Amino acid sequence: MLDIEGTTSSIAFVAETLFPYARKHLPAFVAARCEDIAPLLAEVPGDPVETLLQWIDEDRKATPLKTLQGMIWEQGYADGELEGHVYPDTPEALRRWAGMGIPVYIYSSGSIAAQKLIFGHSTAGDLTPLLSGYFDTTSGHKRESESYTRIAQTIGLAPEDILFVTDIQQEVDAAHAAGVGAVLIAREGGGDVQSLAEVVA
Repeated sequence: MLDIEGTTSSIAFVAETLFPYARKHLPAFVAARCEDIAPLLAEVPGDPVETLLQWIDEDRKATPLKTLQGMIWEQGYADGELEGHVYPDTPEALRRWAGMGIPVYIYSSGSIAAQKLIFGHSTAGDLTPLLSGYFDTTSGHKRESESYTRIAQTIGLAPEDILFVTDIQQEVDAAHAAGVGAVLIAREGGGDVQSLAEVVA
């Protein structure tokens, strides 16, 4: 099971490309789709646009924001304005694990829709056939051990049969607390591994 930001994909891509794109297009998107997205807006306090823009600046892990960001990015990918960054070792590792019959899941704070867009429109092509499923904040936050317990139950595996790869130590700790194996990846050095190629299946 893989994290995205800082694990399969560059943190800079999310921070410097995706977030600014969503921020730029959010006001017009909300104005154009306000009826369609009314249930989501109802979950946002105060002036929805102002609050959502503030949440983007704070990198708030709020499900309504993540859902709306995913919808905005979907249009950007469809228009050819966005292309999902993945590290070169990401498609190599996914293909290796798929060839070994090992199912690979994604667990990210970004919405499931946004996850599918990154891998479906990646710089290495459509990688979604190599993935078995996706999890986001609807399963709980990544720094809470209960989230990993829920995911294990959903997948139908014992926690000890799952390996989670992330670049955040607190997420490693939460996974361990649930009995899930976890590896800290540090692309700039340190950590348990520096690339997905080093993750032993």
